[in-house]
Amino acid sequence: MSFVETRYEHIVVDPQGVPLVAETTMKVVELVMAQTAYGWSPEELHFQFPHLSLSQIHSALAYYWDHRDELDGDIARRAKEVDRRQLQAPSASLGARLREQGLRECP
Repeated sequence: MSFVETRYEHIVVDPQGVPLVAETTMKVVELVMAQTAYGWSPEELHFQFPHLSLSQIHSALAYYWDHRDELDGDIARRAKEVDRRQLQAPSASLGARLREQGLRECP
């Protein structure tokens, strides 16, 4: 697979146009989503993802801020896809499956 280098030392773009942390499988949007969801600092991201250096994390965050509109659109698209798949997936809850069959759960 051929990657395109960027002006960000630790960021490459794969053939599908997805920015990744170089020499890893970590997508920039995955790191940003973790930071957003949990409010993690770069240091906490490093603790949670020890395979990434602080330099890689800071480079990924800089890339995000410089391409925020594009990556926020990608994050929104991913969230919609998750929602769509969850609606199509069969219910995993036993109670819900019993109710669908007209049965009740035992007290």
